[in-house]
Amino acid sequence: MISFKQLPIEAKAAVAAGVVFFSMMLSRSYLAEKLDFRTRHWLLRLQMTLFFNTLMLIGSLHVWRSTVTTFSRSSAASSFCFILWKIAVFMFLALAHSSFFTLLFLVAEEPYFFSLAAYTCLGAYIILIFFLFTLGSVEQAYKFLAGRGAKAGTGNKNRTALKPVLAVLLTVVLTVAGLLNASQPPAVNSVEIPVHKLPSTMNNLKVVLLSDIHLGPTVGKTKLAMIVRMVKALKPDITVIVGDLSDAEAKIIRPAVEPLGELDSPLGTYFVTGNHEYYTSDVSNWFELLKSFNIQPLHNENVKIVSPKSTSDWFCLAGVDDIEADVLRYSGHGMDLKKALRGCSSEHAIVLLAHQPIAAKWALQERPDINLILSGHTHGGQIFPLNAGAYLLNPFFVGLYQVGQNTFVYVSPGTMYYGIPMRLGSRAEITQIILRSP
Repeated sequence: MISFKQLPIEAKAAVAAGVVFFSMMLSRSYLAEKLDFRTRHWLLRLQMTLFFNTLMLIGSLHVWRSTVTTFSRSSAASSFCFILWKIAVFMFLALAHSSFFTLLFLVAEEPYFFSLAAYTCLGAYIILIFFLFTLGSVEQAYKFLAGRGAKAGTGNKNRTALKPVLAVLLTVVLTVAGLLNASQPPAVNSVEIPVHKLPSTMNNLKVVLLSDIHLGPTVGKTKLAMIVRMVKALKPDITVIVGDLSDAEAKIIRPAVEPLGELDSPLGTYFVTGNHEYYTSDVSNWFELLKSFNIQPLHNENVKIVSPKSTSDWFCLAGVDDIEADVLRYSGHGMDLKKALRGCSSEHAIVLLAHQPIAAKWALQERPDINLILSGHTHGGQIFPLNAGAYLLNPFFVGLYQVGQNTFVYVSPGTMYYGIPMRLGSRAEITQIILRSP
């Protein structure tokens, strides 16, 4: 029987990741009610950091072997340039691994340069791993098709060296493109949506949708102030924020949130939680902070949005807690659609705010009379190649969907980004939704 010491380092990393993941499950199941929120917050963040880093260690070993060890027997291995290359690869991997720790120790009003560099390296790391794997698979397929009897020669060595060079070049190009795309202001996307039973006096009502701003290690006050200026220029009747506003505790990042106080939509500004609000374990303080800026959290509740032209005309705007609250066993929180829609009958139009598209799907299964659901969470995949995973894991990916005859779901691709300051195959968006009365 093979002992743990005899296992290759990749297998050891996989075992370590499994142990950390098992500890996370134990913490959620057996320690959820025994630990206070702050302790649970730090324990969960630390466990997640260790879990991702142990998983990344497997990929990092592959990156090192592909980009350094492969060339170590060449004539250039003793050159000064190769030594610099080894140092660069090592620093790149170290920064990528350190990105998760910045969420614990480097969150302030504005992002630290170290955090931006670390998360940029993490994004490049993901792209590089993808191309190394893809090109490696192509290489193996070529060898299989060429036949097992083919002799190894100079051509095979050249192809082996070409793979990491091509992967690195593609990674550099896409990283630069992703950084440039994410550095642009969010696009303003105007969408007209017919809302069944919306009063005629509320025709052309303008709702601005924000989602997934992710104030934290790489998004700060300057970017939020820009978003607020763009929203005010649109002059919305209502502004809604559908979760993942922040990745940090309210007290730590309060100065960065201050621009939200300038939002002045005449029919109100509303907020529902996302999964990342529960990762902060600080939801109550976030609710109080948002209320101080005249932003109303919809904690499994609803409000009547009354027409400015007729007090007898209104529709029901409801919001549910994010479903991650149930997974984390966050006391007093969790998606409760019945409570959120209490008093909302099918005689009036119903608009629901729910952070995750899967919550939108569940809501429609329980209450098919909901007319419009506004969600976020997916980021449109944010960066290649994560787009495919986000598409497969969510019943609604990005944009407008019609479900049945009188129901629509709109999923925002996010107003900023999470951590990695890059976007590939997606664009940050502020959505201007024009409600049409049928």
